[in-house]
Amino acid sequence: MRIDVLSLFPDMFKPTLGQSIVGRAQDDGFLDIHVTDFRHFTTDKHNHVDDAPFGGGAGMLLQAQPIFDAMAAIDEEAQKENYPKGRVILMDPAGRKFDQDYAQELAQEEHLTFICGHYEGYDERIRQLVTDEASLGDYVLTGGELAAMVMIDATVRFVPGVLGNMSSSMGDSFSNGLLEYPQYTRPAEFRGMKVPEVLTSGNHEKIRQWRMYQSLKRTWERRPDLIEQAKLSREQQIMLQDIKLGEDPTMQ
Repeated sequence: MRIDVLSLFPDMFKPTLGQSIVGRAQDDGFLDIHVTDFRHFTTDKHNHVDDAPFGGGAGMLLQAQPIFDAMAAIDEEAQKENYPKGRVILMDPAGRKFDQDYAQELAQEEHLTFICGHYEGYDERIRQLVTDEASLGDYVLTGGELAAMVMIDATVRFVPGVLGNMSSSMGDSFSNGLLEYPQYTRPAEFRGMKVPEVLTSGNHEKIRQWRMYQSLKRTWERRPDLIEQAKLSREQQIMLQDIKLGEDPTMQ
């Protein structure tokens, strides 16, 4: 996958995207990230990329010209490397709310481009370049850089080869619509706190049932809104009824 980012603050990206899983994915050739400072594409002699809005109002808007020219340069470079144009994502508080399903959807693409805004907003004509408008949630950040990094990190986990074992990402919270079950590692007892016996029993069917029950229970207690949206199997529906009654058949 190739990922391009348009930003006025390119130095923000390397310390984060050059580390951990995303950094290793680049080293191993699964991911190619390019960050472009679109200030370099302005035709203004003072290197301004923003201006006051027509009709008045507070704040400044990013101008269309630097973004359009930067996008043209990115498209030309990507084409030389045989990447398709792909999805162009505008970071905007009014955009589609980012979630795990969205990350999996974006991971199917060969080429993604993120446009990070700043100041008060964008010249509306910039939206003609984009396929997506995305937001992390109902709040406003100083710029789109942090949001883009979060989206890239979450998306890259689903690119084949990045995690080594794809089941790692598929077991994450939200991947099946529910929160992840509790997990433990050695030692089996720590300061009087013991690992549930079922996990050391070697009975894989009971472990599967326990994990399913705990995932449902945690979701019901912490995010009941997810339960309402989830497509539960018959087994899960029966377990949910037990949870509501305060019963736990998996411990019997």
